[in-house]
Amino acid sequence: MSGKTPYELLGKEEGVRALAKAVYEAMDELPEAETIRQMHNESLVDIQQKLFEYLNGWLGGPHLYKQKYGKVCLMDQHKPFAIGEAERDQWLLCFDKALDKVNAPDEVRNMVREPIFSMANFLVNQR
Repeated sequence: MSGKTPYELLGKEEGVRALAKAVYEAMDELPEAETIRQMHNESLVDIQQKLFEYLNGWLGGPHLYKQKYGKVCLMDQHKPFAIGEAERDQWLLCFDKALDKVNAPDEVRNMVREPIFSMANFLVNQR
């Protein structure tokens, strides 16, 4: 273990921005993610920016999302959508494919695997 944060290991803001972009590219490209893709606007530019700002702080960098929007409540933002385990798994697949695309080191994958699952699982509102 290097002792660095995932933010540092990914290449700071540039790397986190690439990761956020890759998440939504995967969502656009993977037939397995069709259900969650339909939950988003046609353009993914705004949500990609918000994910970048959120992940930037979540992965150990400056808390851009909180600075811009204040309180972070993921439940409120996702409440309008029916999110079951299938949708959770689709999003996690997109995140995993994004980690592949940005060549995330194993150290990053090991650091975020459990927390990202927990966060995605927390948003499930259809059991």
